[in-house]
This record gives sequence, structure tokens and C-alpha cells, in this order.
Amino acid sequence: MKIIFAAAPSSSRLIARVVNQGAVPADLETVLIEGAAASRFTGKPAQLFEGFVVRGDGVVRAVLLGAGEKGDAGRIRTLEKAGAALTAKYLTSGETSLTIDLSGADLTRAEAAALLLGARLRGFRHDAYRTTMKDEQKVTLKTITVIHAPEGAKAAWAAESAVAEGVELTRELVTEPANVIYPESFVARCQARYAGTGLEVTVLDEGEMKNLGMGALLGVAQGSARPPRLLVIKWNGGGDAQPTAFVGKGVTFDTGGISLKAPAGMEDMKWDMGGAGAVAGAMLSLALRKAKANVVAVCGLVENMPDGNAQRPGDVVTSMSGQTIEVINTDAEGRLVLSDAITWVQKECKPAAIIDLATLTGAIIAALAHEYAGIFSNDDALADKLTAAGKTSGEQLWRFPMGPAYDKMIDSPIADMKNMGSRYAGSITAAQFIQRFVDKGTPWAHLDIAGMVWADKPGATWDKGATGYGVRLLDRYVRDNLEG
Repeated sequence: MKIIFAAAPSSSRLIARVVNQGAVPADLETVLIEGAAASRFTGKPAQLFEGFVVRGDGVVRAVLLGAGEKGDAGRIRTLEKAGAALTAKYLTSGETSLTIDLSGADLTRAEAAALLLGARLRGFRHDAYRTTMKDEQKVTLKTITVIHAPEGAKAAWAAESAVAEGVELTRELVTEPANVIYPESFVARCQARYAGTGLEVTVLDEGEMKNLGMGALLGVAQGSARPPRLLVIKWNGGGDAQPTAFVGKGVTFDTGGISLKAPAGMEDMKWDMGGAGAVAGAMLSLALRKAKANVVAVCGLVENMPDGNAQRPGDVVTSMSGQTIEVINTDAEGRLVLSDAITWVQKECKPAAIIDLATLTGAIIAALAHEYAGIFSNDDALADKLTAAGKTSGEQLWRFPMGPAYDKMIDSPIADMKNMGSRYAGSITAAQFIQRFVDKGTPWAHLDIAGMVWADKPGATWDKGATGYGVRLLDRYVRDNLEG
């Protein structure tokens, strides 16, 4: 969706006036004022009222959009939801353009940008494989024109537009089926999108990873006809500062391997690369807005399949770190991928901190449903900064405990560790496993985002399907902590 700024009203037949709560403009046509009153429209957050009026030589579809109360502490989120509500209402309305009139709303530039971000994010659809849709089901809204914007709103929107593009890339990657997005094509899709952005991309193939001793990651991949890849993305915008590392789990399809998942719902496992998808999208956002920070991203990309060459429960693999792992369950594969990706980035990049994102455990959904992602960390300051970034961005985190008692649950009688403990504290023992591959003294946080990357029903700023979770969180963390 294209968003442009104009000095004067466009020829759009659909015009939305943004209205603060309790402040319906007196300069509106009488039919709109009285109609809004009769409909109990007061400007509450995301409240909509629609009417038709004659303006100039034609009839205009006039909309009042509630912006909530001025000065409200949550106004940025409120305005995002308001913009999203507007798009949701008119995305398939038959209208191709929408004008948003900000006159009289007295928005700050950040508030105006938030309204537009919500509108843009809610407009994402992936209809590439739908060939029999009726006209009324098809997206028609292509352009939003903003008039009477506050000073600086266009510049503020430029930064948020970069975030929107990152979220859209993540949603695209997560939405695509596994016969379209697999390790090699994930890399190709990112390379195509990164062209001209200044991002540096390096790719390690199966042979290179074997030479490096990445037995944990390769063990997951060995049952698939699709070869694995390690995708490395670098953004250098912060001078000589040590980079912060983002590491993403990229299991492009997860059958569970020999420990096969139940058939019901297995199609959802195309989004088991949601962590890598979030990392890839976040890097695009940073590059597009020219973030003044150094960040390196690593995506471990594999497919977990159950063929005759697949690893078995009971196998022992040697990770790049040299530590050995008894594979108790081949469906606890994401932590194996992360272990080698984290080891690689530490050896090659010496990061100041590591943040990994993974759709790692069903246990996190049992604990938090689809409201929060779980955060596990060895560093209180890093955990606090990420939690704050989650609150600001709307992609919230809830911290879980870690400790020696949980660590003992993954000790193996024949190897250095096993890849899962008992059925208790599954998310915590998964985090304890990953922590064993983090160098002493390196701040690290693990985000288990299994409940957040896919939605079975529409949310405030997304339709059913991929949410793009993680991009805004990481971008906000960089803004608040790495850019000064």
C-alpha cells in the first residue's frame, strides 16, 4: 500500500477525518454531525462513522475516525489501532484511494506516523495462490493520501515505513508454503529484497558447515532433500562498535523428524521459521532507515524431515562448540540449530550481546497463550531493555526463570547434554540448553515466540495468518539502546 503526503485534498471519493474523543468538528456538514450523534459516535479509539455528502461536483464517502483522548498514555498504540481499523473497513470496499484528513486532530508527528503504520500493516494480504476470489473479496485499496499533516510527519513516517517493509517481508516469508520457501529459496528471497540496501549477505552451504563441525544443525537437516544454509546478514551503521547479534531459528518445515508430529495441524509447521523470518525482516528495516548501529544476523535454515537418513532418537551429535548432545527427541530440533548458529556468530563476530528468536516450544503457548512471547536471559539489564522495547512496540515479552535446578534436567548419562528434559518446564529447559552454548560473560536473551508468529483470527494490525512478530521489537530495541 502506497502512502503519500499532499498539501491539498485529492480527488478521492473516500475521505476520513480523524476526530479526538469528545471533539466532533463543528465545520462538518450537518448531516454528518447529526448522523454521528445519532450513531453515538464520540471519537472513541478506532470508532468509525460513515456518511455520504455532496462536495463540489460529486458525492463523497465521508468517514469519521476516532483517535481517542488527547494526552492518553497509550495514544500511540491507540492511533495504530485506529489506522488499522480504517484499512480493515475499506481494504476490499471497491475504493482504490483513501484520503486521511488530520486537520484539527492536533497530532504530533509521531502520532501521525503511528496512525499510518497501523493503516499500512493492516493492509497486508497474501493472495498469490487464490485464483477464484469474488470481486468483493479482492483488495482494492492501493493508495492513502495524507492531508493537513503536522510538521515533521513525513520524516517520521519514513522511519515507520521502513519498519512496515520489514514486517511485510517477515509476513511474506512466514506465509509462503514450505514447497516455496525452503533454505535455499529463503536465502534467495532475502538476497533479492536486500539488493541496494547496503546489507552485506554471506551464505554458508552444507559443505562449509560440515567443515566447521556444525553437527547439531546438520543432524536436523540430514533427513531432508533440501540442503541447509546458514544465512549471515550484516548492517554496519555504528562505526567501530561491537555488533549486536540477532539469531533466528529457520526450520522451514518441521515434521518432527522420526519423532513425527501428529497429522492434525502439521501444515502450520511452515511457520517454524518465524524466528529467522523476524530477524530477516528486522535487518531490512534497519537498513532502510539507515540505523546508526552495528548488527549481525544469523539464520540457521533447515528442513526437518523423516526419511531413511534422518537422525534417530538416541543419536549423539557433536556441535560446533565441541559439546556433545544426545538427541532424545528429533522434534526438539530448533535448539540444535540455534546452538551451532550461536557458536558461529561468537567465533566470527565477537558480539556485544546475543538475542535469539525461535518458535521453540509448545509449552510457551500453554503458559502465555498468544498474548506474550517468553524471554529467558543471563543478563538482567538486557532482559529489562528488551521487555521495555516490547512494551513500547506492542510486541510484549514475559520473563521466565532459569537456574541450576532446571539445568540438571538436561544432563545426559552418555553425552554432555540431552536435547530435552522431562515434560515439565519445557520452555525453561530449552532455554537452559541454548545457554550452554553462550560464552561466559556474553549477555544473551532467548525469545520463545511460538505463540506469536501466527494468528488464527485477525488482530489489531494484522489479518488472520502471519503477524510479523519480532520485527518491531528488535527495531525498537536498536533505537532505544544502540543508536543513542
